[in-house]
Amino acid sequence: MKDLSPQLSEVEDRLGYHFKNKKLLEQAFIHRSYYNEHREHVEEHNERLEFLGDSILGLLISDYLYHHLPTQAEGELSRLRAHLVEASSCAKFLMKLGLAPFVLLGKGERMNEGRGRETILADLFEALIGALYLDGGIAEVKRLFWMHFEKEIQIILEHPARNWKAELQDYSQKKYQTPPVYKVVSETGPDHSKIFLVAAFLADEEAGRGTGSSKKEAEQSAAQDAIGKLPNG
Repeated sequence: MKDLSPQLSEVEDRLGYHFKNKKLLEQAFIHRSYYNEHREHVEEHNERLEFLGDSILGLLISDYLYHHLPTQAEGELSRLRAHLVEASSCAKFLMKLGLAPFVLLGKGERMNEGRGRETILADLFEALIGALYLDGGIAEVKRLFWMHFEKEIQIILEHPARNWKAELQDYSQKKYQTPPVYKVVSETGPDHSKIFLVAAFLADEEAGRGTGSSKKEAEQSAAQDAIGKLPNG
């Protein structure tokens, strides 16, 4: 069984924060697959911390967008927040901290050759946010998050990702007077790291396909694929 304890000080150095309760920090790195294989030695996996961290991250981003984009409407703020907290963004935040090698995975996940890894890293990042909140409070989470990621957030806001679903909806409404329809073609992988394959339909004809670690991400990918196949797409 791998023990993270000797490496906790290195993790804390990379975070820029030293935990009062080291068990919280260690729990953040325990994936369910590792917990399932070591129940006799491990008390809990990181999913409850992930649940908490997801809400805290949403609050941090919402607060930032509200104060830094005073002229944007609610719909655009919601779209930007969704982009900033999606799995791919959280995984990138985690990678910047250099903490991916420390996640504790079960043998099956380690042999999985990366499938679902983005989701695992995103969940780890949210669990870390939850652990930081419980150990240091919201002010400390806010300080650390913006210390590490404010430049990345600003770059994303200056060059926002295209909203492929909105673009496809606009096209479909104008051409067919109906919105696109998205259908899940398949779901693969275990519950904690599913990969969705979604097809986008225009006027009952399949127009594109895409994958993602959530249905929303897969729909965006399918819409992007469909737009890429349109004339002048």
